[in-house]
Amino acid sequence: MQSNVRSEVVRSIRRRLDPDEYRAIRKLWIAHSAAEDAHDIPGLMATLTEDCVYTMVNRGVSWHRKEGATRFYQQLLGAFPDIHFDLQNIVIGPQGVFEEAFVTGTYESQWLDLPEPHGEHVEFNVTILFPWDPNHRLFSGERIYFHFQEPIHRAAVE
Repeated sequence: MQSNVRSEVVRSIRRRLDPDEYRAIRKLWIAHSAAEDAHDIPGLMATLTEDCVYTMVNRGVSWHRKEGATRFYQQLLGAFPDIHFDLQNIVIGPQGVFEEAFVTGTYESQWLDLPEPHGEHVEFNVTILFPWDPNHRLFSGERIYFHFQEPIHRAAVE
């Protein structure tokens, strides 16, 4: 019977977790999160490999290299200038970091294929994989999954 698991995934699963590497991954994720909270794009880029890829998996959109990751953050922070990630769960391992967060913010400018913004408060859940590059000891991007429900406009409800 042929395995349904790709060989690189098998190698990843079999990687042993070195305590120093675990601390490095955790420290980098903390630095990344702090930079995101501060809207510090250079700080975010410092946590990424040059060839990083940001992918909105369920939207079929990707940004490549640090130039693309910078555009991703400029667009995200422009669309939700007061964005806040409330961490719900986190897993750290030799493959990287996986997190679940509850996101809140004010939707102020068009982002991706979302409905037109009207300055409304939005909330959505997001899960993010931060793949770890052990050679560069940085994240190689993000694989992001989110579910955005169209906001209810108060004028339409009242």
